[in-house]
Amino acid sequence: MRDHAALLQHALLSRLKMRHLVLLQAINRQRVLNRVAIEMRLSQPAITKALREIEDIFMAPLFERTPRGLKPTAAGQAVLHYAVVTLAGVESTARTLTAIDVGLTGRIRIGITPQVPQALLTAAMAHLLGQSPRVAVLAREGTTDQLVGALAARELDCAIGRSFQGSVDAEVTQQVIYEQEACLLAPTASAARMSRGPLDWSRLAVLDWIFPPPDTPMRRTFNTIFLSAGVEPPAPIVETVSIKAIETVLRHEANAITILARDVSMELAANGHCAPLRYRLAWNLPPVSLFVSRSMAEQPTMVALAGAIRAAAKALVKRTTAAETMR
Repeated sequence: MRDHAALLQHALLSRLKMRHLVLLQAINRQRVLNRVAIEMRLSQPAITKALREIEDIFMAPLFERTPRGLKPTAAGQAVLHYAVVTLAGVESTARTLTAIDVGLTGRIRIGITPQVPQALLTAAMAHLLGQSPRVAVLAREGTTDQLVGALAARELDCAIGRSFQGSVDAEVTQQVIYEQEACLLAPTASAARMSRGPLDWSRLAVLDWIFPPPDTPMRRTFNTIFLSAGVEPPAPIVETVSIKAIETVLRHEANAITILARDVSMELAANGHCAPLRYRLAWNLPPVSLFVSRSMAEQPTMVALAGAIRAAAKALVKRTTAAETMR
């Protein structure tokens, strides 16, 4: 007798259609069948019948009814992940073929966190855009959590972010590029005043802090810094990971302060509006890493990109060290 897994695999290969996956995503978005019917431009009985067919194919109930609408079961969660990954692959293949059709050799989808130095991002983009024959590039900005999630959903091929301490999808590899030193950054006019005396987190806590958004790895790091010093984390005046937003606040708020990587801080300090405080912090930020979809990791284009990023990081560390020595 054939086992359940073999029967399920046969059902998926012989009966499952792309329209089934599209419908599952619509149900997950709307959670109410009459809304799904409106979105899909079908009758509600047709939606109900199609859902029964899908559950028959997967041999399991995928949603349960609750007062707030349909809620995915454990099996439903797994199937929805499969739907997301599969449809993302279809979209990516369609765009890659379109790029090839207009004379390019393919398409790379790269994610970038704002907390990485501009010099590193410039090197990555210059390498990709300098390929011959050329490739199309999709660049997406986000937090490390968001980028790793997009990689797991097969919406990206690679991402530059901070090392991720949470659970990483088995299909995503993580390669450490280099370590970043953390430093305190404040408006230039206020830096000397804020740097007086020994490092005192209780004194700094009363300033106007710029924090990363809640529930991000860096926000947790910020909170841990204060708690380790026996100080309640301050309520920030601005929550953002946008470098432009941080620069704007530091330019206009005399008591503004934040923590950034020293190499990023030095790039911002070049404009004259902000400056690192003199303190040397006793810990480093999570290292900058390259996250790569396992299916892309050994492809020549990705191997070459990783090499270009590592070379740029090495040069960046040398420049930062030299600039610090001259201060």
